[in-house]
Amino acid sequence: MTDLRKTLKTSLAEARARLETALREEGFGILTEIDVAATLKARLGLERPPYLILGACNPNLAAKALEAEPDIGLLLPCNAVLKEGPEGVEVLLQDPREMFRVLPTETQEALKPVAEEARNRLEKALAKL
Repeated sequence: MTDLRKTLKTSLAEARARLETALREEGFGILTEIDVAATLKARLGLERPPYLILGACNPNLAAKALEAEPDIGLLLPCNAVLKEGPEGVEVLLQDPREMFRVLPTETQEALKPVAEEARNRLEKALAKL
């Protein structure tokens, strides 16, 4: 689903703090948080390892994307996933280039510079972890 991933040998809380700092340094802020494990526990009684989905947004890039395609909000913000596994906490970042492939070709072309810049910034953030 994405090649923007890295496994950290740390706690989920520490991985989250490091990710938020790295994203902030690249102009992203966290707009939303979904604690999937807690939601599944509360609603279905299911026990799952910790799993967070964070919605990250770079306002400048979002503004450019909205200018090119007013309906792009259906694909925003960029999601980041933090999940505990046997090797540590895996961090996954949504690739905007892949996400925009669901759009018509002409819209993809209009958004290509935004997707490339977003991907580059996300790669830099991931490298800082």
